[in-house]
Order: sequence, then structure tokens, then C-alpha cells
Amino acid sequence: MLQQRIFWHDTVSMPSDKDLTPLPDRVAVAVIGSGFTGLAAARALAQNGSSVAILEAETIGWGASSRNGGMALTGLKLPMQTVLKRYGREQARRLFQCSLDSVNTVEQIVREENIDCGFARTGHLLAANKPKHFDALKDEVEFMAREFDHNVHLVPPSDLQSEIGSRIYHGALVDEASAGLNPAQFVAGLAQAAENAGASLHARARVTRLERRGTRFVVETGRGKLEAESVFVATAGYTGSATKSLQKKVIPIGSFIIATEQLPDELARELSPKNRMIFDYKHYLNYFRLWDNRMIFGGRAAFFPENENTIARSAEILRREMISVYPQLRDVKVEYVWGGTLDFAFDMMTHVGEEHGVFYSLGYAGHGVAMGAYLGQTVAEAMLKGNIREHPFAQFNFPGAPLGLYDGRPWFLPVAGMWHKILDWVE
Repeated sequence: MLQQRIFWHDTVSMPSDKDLTPLPDRVAVAVIGSGFTGLAAARALAQNGSSVAILEAETIGWGASSRNGGMALTGLKLPMQTVLKRYGREQARRLFQCSLDSVNTVEQIVREENIDCGFARTGHLLAANKPKHFDALKDEVEFMAREFDHNVHLVPPSDLQSEIGSRIYHGALVDEASAGLNPAQFVAGLAQAAENAGASLHARARVTRLERRGTRFVVETGRGKLEAESVFVATAGYTGSATKSLQKKVIPIGSFIIATEQLPDELARELSPKNRMIFDYKHYLNYFRLWDNRMIFGGRAAFFPENENTIARSAEILRREMISVYPQLRDVKVEYVWGGTLDFAFDMMTHVGEEHGVFYSLGYAGHGVAMGAYLGQTVAEAMLKGNIREHPFAQFNFPGAPLGLYDGRPWFLPVAGMWHKILDWVE
């Protein structure tokens, strides 16, 4: 039976909100948001002796960090050729190295904290929807080797069955450095690690107001207030009006996933022989992988953030998409469907920095599994050292909407969704 329920949550005991820890009167750092970014930041800060309170509007790890596809990917949302043209060779190389470091950081945290989340370097597969996409991937192999000394390889159409049990694609590109994991198990383990380091975790503590008073901040929440010397905003697609200036720079976009019933071993091996993290070349992309012999299949089925209606519509759309990729799943039951909200900046880049004394890391655009943990840790380190402006992701402007025509409510999402569909049709 299809449930509007998060499959990953059934694989782990997520942190509870039954025993709400009282807020401290004062801390060195108040971290807003308890996803990968906030928890990794809190862990790093607490390990270095700072008092830290994590303030979460819902339950710990509730948002996109426990709802995504569990793909820890190299690269950025924008193609690296675009990044190089926009920011120059030196900066592009630094940013790409951050993406490699991000996967290494997740692996290191998992190892150090003994987090049982199935982390494995199975690599990712970028599938070409059309022959001209495969031609572009040929250029990508040469470009990545020349500019970034990073080796990826092509899988021609004739060999594609060794990588994916689908006949709709025209070749693919493989990057062996990417990894997969169970995101809910990782975020739950990261929460325990932050708490073990000395950070205090506070569920149901939605931040309603943030006020600077002299050298300190007064942070008001639904459960009372506290004072903090510094604030770190790690709210991604759930950034709210308490940090309005940042909310106006982030577009919340829904992403949705279905999970099938468990598949026979032979069928699972046919669908994904090497258990890659798979996604396609489209603007309106699909992404999918196996976990415990279930097909986990996601995409931007509806651009609006998750609610009962968008989730129900997405289940139908994603099932059709899944069957178009894998006709052999036509009679397989879909047992779960759920949604989460991603954060996109207007330039499609990730941004870190400081604004009026408030630190932030935002704009992951679907690349937050590895990058969220990495930036949480490295921004925390920069806060301690006082050198946030030297961070590679702080080297370029964080733009708002053109002409200021955005107040944090994404009225234009239907137009954006249609535009992406048109781009795919034109191509």
C-alpha cells in the first residue's frame, strides 16, 4: 500500500521530541537548523570548546537532510565549464576541490563517529537522454582531466547494460569518487555526534525573531529565548522570516521521491549492476538508486515545496517516469512517497559568508548531502579563526532577485517549472 511516508525514517530511530531540553540562557553560538550543515557545524564548534545550541523548528534532522536520495556527489549544481567561465580557472579549481573534499569529509565523519549509514563509494552515473548529450559528455571527460586533473570515464551506448538495466539512454559518464548512504541514518548519527561533543539539541524551537543587542544576539524561539555571541543560519530550503534578508535570496523548491517494494536480487542487479548514484541529463531531471533492493526514484515532479497535494501528484508522475526508465518495474508496487524542500540561489551557486554578524551556508541546489556536512564544518572553523571571507564559497556575490521582485514567497515556481520542461523539449 502506498504511504505518504519517508522510507528512510523507517530504517532508523530518529531523534525524538518527547523530552525537550530546556534552552540555555546564553551560548557562544546559536545554530539555526538541524540538518547536515547545522549538526556538522555544531559538532566542530563544540569539539573546539564553544558552547553551542542547535535550534530546530521541527524535530532534529526533520528537513531535507533525512528526506533526500542519499547521494554524496562530486561537483556542483552548475557544470564546471560554466563555473570556470564565470569565476576563472583558479577559483573554479578551488570550488571543485571543495566538492571532492566534501565527500571525503562525510567519509571521515562516518568513520570517526562510527555512524552506520551504509556509506559506500559506488560512484555516480550521469546518463545521456539524447545522442547530443553523449557528445557533450565526451568533451566533459577531456575538460575535467585537463582543468581539474580529475578522471571520469565514458560508457558508450553499446556497453551501457553493464551500468544500468535501461535502454532509453544514449551512453553515460561515470565518476567513481561519488558515494551513497542512508541520509536519515547519517543525520541521526551526526546529531548524536554533535551532542557527544557537547552541543545541546533543541527540537520544537522555531526561531521567531533575531535581534542584535550590542555585541550579542537575542534569539527568540517558540520555546523561549537565549543570548548568543554568534549565529549560524543553516536552514536551507526552510529559511524563514526571522532571517528575512537571507530568505529573500533563497528559493525553496520541492523535490519528491518514491520507493518501491523490495525487489528480487536478480532484478535489482539488472537495474543497477554496480549500485551507482544515477541521474540524467535533463533540466527537469530524474535521480535514482537502489537501497536494500528497493528502487529509490526521485525528481522535480512538482516545483512547489512538499504538502499532501504535491506529494500525491508527484507519486503519479514519478511512477510514470520510473517505468519509462525501467519498464520491468511496471508491475512492482510503490510503497512510499515523500517530499522535501531544496534551496536554490538565484545564481544556482552555494554561498557562505557573514551578514550583519550572522553566518550562513545556503544554496545547495540538491548537492547538500556531502556539501552540507563539509560547509557546516569548514564555516564553523572559519568562525573560530575569524577568516570567513577567505572561504572559497565566500569569494563571490550572493545575489537576490532581479529588481528585488521576491520576498521569500516563490510565486514564480510554475513558470520556472514550465521553462525547464520547454528547455528539455527544445533540446
